[in-house]
Amino acid sequence: MISTLFNFLEILIVLVPTLLSVAFITIIERKVIGSMQRRIGPNIVGYYGVLQPFADALKLVVKEQIIPSQATKSLFFLAPIISLVFSLLGWGVIPFGQGLTLSDFSLGILYSLALSSIGVYGILFAGWSANSKYAFLGSLRSTAQMISYELIYSSAVLTIIILCGTLILLKLFKHNKVFGILYHFYQFLFCFLFLH
Repeated sequence: MISTLFNFLEILIVLVPTLLSVAFITIIERKVIGSMQRRIGPNIVGYYGVLQPFADALKLVVKEQIIPSQATKSLFFLAPIISLVFSLLGWGVIPFGQGLTLSDFSLGILYSLALSSIGVYGILFAGWSANSKYAFLGSLRSTAQMISYELIYSSAVLTIIILCGTLILLKLFKHNKVFGILYHFYQFLFCFLFLH
């Protein structure tokens, strides 16, 4: 019982700061976009709009669910859950430091690539379950875009695997140099793709 509670606490220690950082990156993005468009951006909720992500989360929780009449209801509810669960499961193998990882196993990179590929199905199911050709075409377009990003990401990661010679994420982060030179000098083209 105590080990289960300890494991749950470890998961919360990793996931809660991750979700909070995503919330605050969203507020930063909205402020920057607002200044680009000569608007103020979110500034009402909290000091300079800092509490806006929490207001948005509360709005999403208490908002009325509108389900299209022709939709497949079970798949319509399952689609966003698939996207959320598989995106959160991907954080399970990311090392945040020495000993600060939920699970460190030998196929961490392949696990991460597989989970990011399965997350595409949530978008596809969302458009398919609406039983509308326009929603389905939109989800196919988003799926194709996500798969094309996956190809670039996989190519960049596979070159790092070849340079390092391991699939363990902790070793990849620990030894980010080959012959004293950082990885991004060996693969400067992929480095530019990540900077884009």
